[in-house]
Amino acid sequence: MSRIGFVGLGNIGKPMALRLAAAASSGDVELWVYDVAPDPVAELTAAGAKAVGSVRELGALVDVVCVMVRDDDQVRAVAEDVGAGPVLVVHSTVAPDTPAELGAGGLTVLDAPVSGGPMGAADGSLAIMVGGSDEAFASARPALEVMGSKVVHAGPLGAGTRMKLARNLIHFVAFTAVTEAQRLAEAAGLDLRDLGEVVRHTDAITGGPGAIMHRDTAAPIEPGDFWYDVFDHVRALGEKDLSFAIALADELGVDVPLAREALPRLGKGLGLT
Repeated sequence: MSRIGFVGLGNIGKPMALRLAAAASSGDVELWVYDVAPDPVAELTAAGAKAVGSVRELGALVDVVCVMVRDDDQVRAVAEDVGAGPVLVVHSTVAPDTPAELGAGGLTVLDAPVSGGPMGAADGSLAIMVGGSDEAFASARPALEVMGSKVVHAGPLGAGTRMKLARNLIHFVAFTAVTEAQRLAEAAGLDLRDLGEVVRHTDAITGGPGAIMHRDTAAPIEPGDFWYDVFDHVRALGEKDLSFAIALADELGVDVPLAREALPRLGKGLGLT
């Protein structure tokens, strides 16, 4: 039986811990929880978890401590109180050097940030990106697989955080592109909610930006490689449509700096010369 502790019962941490509590009710997991706010602790205890009065107390009871708190300083405070006994699994998104800093302090650490938001946490469909040793990963894996449907051991300590930052670069640059597209659509007299429905519908079919992420390298593609013709087709379509969108923006007086940056960079970024 896995003895798991969970610290930080916020918008994402609470539904993650509730998934573990459901597993605890089946007898596969023993779960202890701690948070400074009493209400989520009460909800977890009603779901079958056991509450403790401090992080230090929790660290003495469990084999694995999952942490989902606000920032690096809170992670450090939890790590100091947990001590060197259990595996510390940091689900918070922290600075790239924080996992190694924690590991250098004598703790056994996994950095395991998540992607999927409160919805993914609630239904157990999170992607969890893990950095750390094989032994620590094996210890935490049963708990991780309760909380996420895609658990990736990305590499040594720090790799999970680096993967999360790369993933979120896509996320927030894409959000910025969406704001640009919305301004263009609004100036063109379009319904932005209808546009949003189209985007969500087609991204669910094509995979969105992830649709081009199948190669194992970002190096240039040699002519004759299978991916060369595939991405050359993507480039041709992209350059055509970006050119048309920029022309429409010029006609309507809308600033589209990301589109202008993307047009000359698309082919090279895809690996085409």
